[in-house]
Amino acid sequence: MRIVVTGSTGLIGSRLVPALRADGNEVIRLVRRAPRAPDEVRWDPAQGGIDTAALGHIDAAVHLAGAGIGDHRWTESYKREVMQSRVSGTTTIATALATLDPLPRVLVSGSAIGFYGDTGDAVVDEDTPRGDGFLADVVEAWEHSADPARRAGVRVVHPRTGLVVAKEGGTWARLTPLFRLGLGGRIGSGCQYWSFVSISDEVRALRHLLTDESLSGPVNLTAPNPLTNAAATKVMGELLHRPTIATVPGFALRAALGEFAFDVLAGQQVVPRKLTDAGFHFEHPRFEDAFAAIL
Repeated sequence: MRIVVTGSTGLIGSRLVPALRADGNEVIRLVRRAPRAPDEVRWDPAQGGIDTAALGHIDAAVHLAGAGIGDHRWTESYKREVMQSRVSGTTTIATALATLDPLPRVLVSGSAIGFYGDTGDAVVDEDTPRGDGFLADVVEAWEHSADPARRAGVRVVHPRTGLVVAKEGGTWARLTPLFRLGLGGRIGSGCQYWSFVSISDEVRALRHLLTDESLSGPVNLTAPNPLTNAAATKVMGELLHRPTIATVPGFALRAALGEFAFDVLAGQQVVPRKLTDAGFHFEHPRFEDAFAAIL
């Protein structure tokens, strides 16, 4: 297949692109600067511009670009940037794909389990309605922004990704060094559920979504065995042979992170019903497997 990818330098994209090429696909990377390589095409998501003539015939697109959720304190200006980067970028790629002839077969457009809000101990799947909060607002607008491609007849899939277990970035790139120093511990009460996915399973699932024509709409990309923050803390301490007596009180987290702390302290017990029903097999179904893989 000939596949367009946005966000190719991010945590997931940087692993996905070589995997797609290893599968025998041709990958075109959309970049916001002047192209420096033959596989790059410039786009301007803020202004809605893509050089569609340079794309040629494409079979699929994977859209992963967007401002990082946890990269900065949630000021009102940064919240606008998070929302706008997702809405404008998704609208741009979806609108461009809708003009192509022939149409690409599929658009895999990134999403997140923040859609569900704080679900406490409840088990949630793709049929669970949206929750409350800023992230739920973002995800709803983000997914709706792919409507131009959907209306044109492109199969659109929204991988609602959980907490990605990787050493290169994300939550565990920050937590693991602290745990190695013996400074790791529970966050808040530790009772909140963490729905995780290993980076290798994330990449494998994205490749599955590209080819499985039975899947469309939201698809949870989380391992089938979510666990509490306290349980994850225990596993990390045991695998690293370090104590985990430290805790991060909720009030301290709120002081450091502002509004984002409420989402960190919230929990979601998300299960990947659509993926498992489609026969997808997780290499790292348990957190022990996923964390051991990055050590």
